[in-house]
Amino acid sequence: MKYYLEKLVEGKSLLEIEMEEAVQEMFTQDTTDAEIASFLTGLKSKGETAEEVSGLVKAIRKHALNFTKNIPNVLDNCGTGGDGSKSFNISTTSAFVIAGAGITVAKHGNRSVSSKTGSADVLEALGVSLDFSPEATEEILEQNGIAFLFAPHVHPKLKQIMKVRRDLKIPTIFNLIGPLTNPVQLDYQLLGIYRRDLLDKFAHVLANLNRKRAIVINGAGGMDEASLAGENEMVIVSDGEIRHTRLKPEEVNLPVYDNSRIRGGDARDNADILLQVLKGKKGAHRDTVLLNAGLGIYTAGKAESILQGVDLAAESIDSGRALAKLENLISISNRNKKAVG
Repeated sequence: MKYYLEKLVEGKSLLEIEMEEAVQEMFTQDTTDAEIASFLTGLKSKGETAEEVSGLVKAIRKHALNFTKNIPNVLDNCGTGGDGSKSFNISTTSAFVIAGAGITVAKHGNRSVSSKTGSADVLEALGVSLDFSPEATEEILEQNGIAFLFAPHVHPKLKQIMKVRRDLKIPTIFNLIGPLTNPVQLDYQLLGIYRRDLLDKFAHVLANLNRKRAIVINGAGGMDEASLAGENEMVIVSDGEIRHTRLKPEEVNLPVYDNSRIRGGDARDNADILLQVLKGKKGAHRDTVLLNAGLGIYTAGKAESILQGVDLAAESIDSGRALAKLENLISISNRNKKAVG
């Protein structure tokens, strides 16, 4: 670690392979908490490069639980958190809508970070199990088209690093990379990020991670989701090519809502919002999900435009297919709990 720490202190960036090696060292018992803290603060002070973020993500994925099946055309849709909007669980609700449109979704997530309720909290309130094995998760992906991967469960070796993060009490690169560390091999990704200045950097990371297609989006008002409050800034990654663009609600025939209209509550409140949206209730919650699910459907190549993606998202809800995906996952979870019990 000494070599890598000295490079960071000198303001020098690490190569991707060096970053992988440094993170590998952090997983060993020989590395102290002080060294990990110095490494994370050194990166933050210098400013992380796309190569460094890619190396970090690749190293973390190597130490995750082993997912071996090569399931084709899998997507994840997830925000980094940190926007302070206290919104309901937009990406989690959208995941079921995307799955209902015929796209396989490996939803990677955690408990609450910046909102009152994280994806794990709301799914647990709905009766979804958080501790499926890799084999069971892969089977669910193949049979149901959507499964949830609880980050602490699939990344058990990160405990020491997470402890250092909590002790530091300052944001580090780990506050932003959660959505990138999904251990399932993804072809497509919709990534929300609350910092507009990092859009391009994370687009390059997704290109480095060989996504066939991905969108990195910063929503109006600084949200880590697409927002109906105004103009959304996004970067589209397609076969290694990177393109910047913007999106307004009126371009996809959706109304404008202030972000205050989509605030959520505790896990039970947000579970109720999620259910109401999947059952077809109209309003700001549904329209926000239509926008985000439409982007996911477009990202996965199921729609030729975002507008068509929004239309397919509405069809997924109104047909009952989105709700059926959730009900199937709850049913599978109940069987799993009985088998374990």
